[in-house]
Amino acid sequence: MTLAPNPSRTRNASVMPSRYYEYRHIIGFEETNLVGNVYFVNHLRWQGRCREMFLRDHAPGILRDISTGLALVTTRVNCEFFAEASACEEISIRMRLAGITQNRITMTFEYWKVTKSTPELIARGQQEIACMRRNSTDGGALSAIEIPKELLAALRPYASSDIPNVAETGSQEG
Repeated sequence: MTLAPNPSRTRNASVMPSRYYEYRHIIGFEETNLVGNVYFVNHLRWQGRCREMFLRDHAPGILRDISTGLALVTTRVNCEFFAEASACEEISIRMRLAGITQNRITMTFEYWKVTKSTPELIARGQQEIACMRRNSTDGGALSAIEIPKELLAALRPYASSDIPNVAETGSQEG
């Protein structure tokens, strides 16, 4: 794996401002490869886990709605790696709301290696989800819906400061 230059070690590091939702994780041996560092796909798994824990903590009604047809469909995901991590290290995955467009939500993720001194930014990612509903009378076909109000309200405090009209973005229960 080729690593990009680590922005946390540069003078003008572009660390995302604003409040974030944090999920902490201790890396297990099963998440590493033969070389001993974290296998890249786990960063994407941790994005999903962070998102799930956010819903559990801040929008539990959305979890119930998923059992009745709401679908949060991942439409795009990426991750840029800056440094390696290994088994038994603790990492902090920090999620923020980066944007809202129609029925889509974009979230950013930063992966910080937790150390006794200065935390190290080891990766940065992004994920876009679309709010959809499964049609029970049409074989489970998906159709776009507006972002559920509970989800929008839960995400609002974690919005990047440069998102216009987040407080005014309308939505109806899906």
